[in-house]
Amino acid sequence: MSGHSKWATTKHKKAAIDAKRGKLFAKLIKNIEVAARTGGGDPAGNPTLYDAIQKAKKTSVPADNIERAVKRGSGAESGGADWQTIMYEAYGPAGVAILIECLTDNRNRSASDVRTAVTRAGGTMADVGSVQRLFSRKGVIEVAKKQDGREVTELDLMEATLDADPESITDEGENFEIVCDPAQVVEVRKAIQEAGIDYDSADVAFVPSFTQAVEDADVARKLFRILDALDDIDDVQDVYSNEDVPEEIEAQLDDE
Repeated sequence: MSGHSKWATTKHKKAAIDAKRGKLFAKLIKNIEVAARTGGGDPAGNPTLYDAIQKAKKTSVPADNIERAVKRGSGAESGGADWQTIMYEAYGPAGVAILIECLTDNRNRSASDVRTAVTRAGGTMADVGSVQRLFSRKGVIEVAKKQDGREVTELDLMEATLDADPESITDEGENFEIVCDPAQVVEVRKAIQEAGIDYDSADVAFVPSFTQAVEDADVARKLFRILDALDDIDDVQDVYSNEDVPEEIEAQLDDE
């Protein structure tokens, strides 16, 4: 089961050229600060920080910004915020489950902004635990098919990660998505690198246990409006959802 919805995949593809690049940079910098604070400022001994830095580099975050974030997080430089992770849960049109992960220094602000984004676009906030139980914490590694003149195949990844024992390798079109136990993210990532294959991202994410069909364009449009509004919030780091939109509706919305 893929851990990324159509909306999340589209967002990933557009990230490097999106007009919201400044907000994306800020989110990546937060991840680096938190990783450095919790595991130390040396990427060699802190795999979470290593992956956060690599993700920032691949999204063209300036090296100076990355270095300062590491220093703030590790305490080598003042100015680091007391970031807290908070989860919010909601339902969108057609009963689509939405899980919202915030990294914030102001819980009241985050709660207000999330609630406004969800309800204004026609969604509803959910009771604690009612949505999160529909998702499982998984390691998710993204690998582009085309790399430096070569075409990475599913067989290449299967052979590279055999000993790391991933749960699944899924063809997502322009890239492969590898899902594994959260504790195996580093092992899978290292196995890929040792095979001479680059990776786009390596994260621990929430993967839905099932998908919810959305077969009406108007409903899909309303849902994506909620997801976009949530992504616009500075405190929101990630949004996970379980919609399944038919290709013809995806194409229609893409044309719009």
